[in-house]
Amino acid sequence: MDFLELAKNRYSCRSFLNKKVEKEKIEKILEAGRIAPTAVNYQPQRILVLQDEEKLSKLSECTRYGWNAPVIMIICYDKNISWKRKFDGKDEGIVDAAIVATQMMLEIEDLGLGTTWIGYFDSQKVKEIYELPENYEVVAILPIGYKSDDSKPSEMHYKRNSLEEMTFWDSIR
Repeated sequence: MDFLELAKNRYSCRSFLNKKVEKEKIEKILEAGRIAPTAVNYQPQRILVLQDEEKLSKLSECTRYGWNAPVIMIICYDKNISWKRKFDGKDEGIVDAAIVATQMMLEIEDLGLGTTWIGYFDSQKVKEIYELPENYEVVAILPIGYKSDDSKPSEMHYKRNSLEEMTFWDSIR
């Protein structure tokens, strides 16, 4: 599939079939995250894959979202190894993890699965429940599964600013 077509077709899926995702597909999704570019190639991303019913059910203690997806991936970065910009100390780990998650989301679409980016969660609760090290920062939660028959993009999916609204050539003025 053409990349722009893939990117346009991907939407935030919030309704999944009760169908197991094959291990080969999960591994391809993880590979898409593994090969993502990161600052100075430090690769601080850390990904927790949840498939066990008990582990999945605990997600409701951290967020009201999840939509009963058969797979949940919690995307983190290790702040002990992420690159920090020398001029102001800005930690690029959050950017690295966002790039990783985005590449994974596009691979998920390419595999015929659905996902959405969950940003509404209690990070400390996620760390506590899933026993994540304190140096891991949780950036996103991706519910993953086969799209249900009634799954469709929200109306907002089609609302996009024009190139003229977002682009400046040679000057912001």
